[in-house]
Amino acid sequence: MAFPLLNLPEAPLRLRRRADGRLVVFCPLRRRWVVLTAEEWVRQHFVHFLTAYRNFPTGLLANEIGIEVGGVSRRCDTVLFAREEARPRLIVEYKAPHIAINEAVFTQIQGYNSVLHADWMVVSNGLRHFCCRMDYDARRVTFFPKIPHYSEL
Repeated sequence: MAFPLLNLPEAPLRLRRRADGRLVVFCPLRRRWVVLTAEEWVRQHFVHFLTAYRNFPTGLLANEIGIEVGGVSRRCDTVLFAREEARPRLIVEYKAPHIAINEAVFTQIQGYNSVLHADWMVVSNGLRHFCCRMDYDARRVTFFPKIPHYSEL
């Protein structure tokens, strides 16, 4: 399976083929090999972008965080935790490049954020990226034209 070029810097991915023929990628955050799907392709490139180009500390990032939303088990794609406390600061929802970023995707991440209460939300399909900051006191969402540097959060 050929994966498309993304609107992200190239990432130094560690790939290998399993005995069953499936392509896997080493996920540095999960410290294990995972099947390389189109969504995982985006996730690995985006995490590389966050750590190498936006200076997000690897030790504060986690992939596939299990949460319960409305009594249903879900997985939040990537979470940045606060350094001082174990609370989410930023959450990211990934889609495969061929999946459009639409209202349903924002509804999905907002559902996750109703549980996590992160300050920032990011949605990306590797080609288009959307970033917003939550102002809970004013009940306002502000969109940003680019993904901020870690020091700007």
